[in-house]
Amino acid sequence: MILCCGESLIDMLPRTASTGEPAFSPVAGGAVFNTAIALGRLGAPAGYFGGISTDLFGAILSEALTASRVDASLAPRSDRPTTLAFVTLTDGHAQYAFYDENTAGRMLTDANLPELGADIDALFFGGISLVSEPGADAYAALCAQAGDRVVMIDPNIRPSFIRDEARYRARLDAMLGRADIVKVSDEDMAWLGTAPAELLQGGVTLVLETRGAEGVVAYTAGGQRQVPAEVAEVIDTVGAGDTFNAGLLAGLHRAGLLSRTLLKDASLDDITPAVALGAKAAAVTVSRAGANPPWVEELEADA
Repeated sequence: MILCCGESLIDMLPRTASTGEPAFSPVAGGAVFNTAIALGRLGAPAGYFGGISTDLFGAILSEALTASRVDASLAPRSDRPTTLAFVTLTDGHAQYAFYDENTAGRMLTDANLPELGADIDALFFGGISLVSEPGADAYAALCAQAGDRVVMIDPNIRPSFIRDEARYRARLDAMLGRADIVKVSDEDMAWLGTAPAELLQGGVTLVLETRGAEGVVAYTAGGQRQVPAEVAEVIDTVGAGDTFNAGLLAGLHRAGLLSRTLLKDASLDDITPAVALGAKAAAVTVSRAGANPPWVEELEADA
């Protein structure tokens, strides 16, 4: 199983009611949640770990996970509220208002951490769940307990969310020091003050630098390779990076490379099909509204 560890939330998207009045529609989301959903749809053994509420919004999240074949049995439930993100659009640009105080996801603690069984091959971390305590500290503790399992991190840094930069940097540096796979954007690297070569020198096996329409560059100790983006008519980019993460992990699973030893020994030729699967899956997601990753049957039909 690939266990996705991090935030799930409800995006309250702007809509117009039948009466013509402005309204909001609840849609399941969250970066790590989206990656879990995409993994399940791509046929990989996917699991989700994150605090889920027993409220009506938590039920929406649980139902979405089940519908996409994601095992959420390790996710602790509580009667704390679900994180809500109200979205408003100004000239087509989205702005978010987060309601996250004392929520089921944010108030996760070390006491909620699961026992990692032999069935878990890899752990995925990322998104805003790595920012807000106490949940962020709990995820960092779980990362430190990964043992011989493959760890992937997509920091997806959003500076506006960070309240204690020194604490966040220390936490993230420790997690990156344990990571086997790291996906970063130009913006992430600029904020971190690092580069792919430095991450590799720090112990990371595979670094993926996303370049939007130019595709992805994969870096290993053996060199680098650019994998072009798939051509797509872009409706929006919501969930594209999350879907790429899932496609990469699903591809590595298919290739039998979700092992720290095998991944380290793999060549760029071995890894490239997984990167390409991530790019192909992400192209489908950007071609339709919202974070709506493809099912494996859709990709096979296009092959």
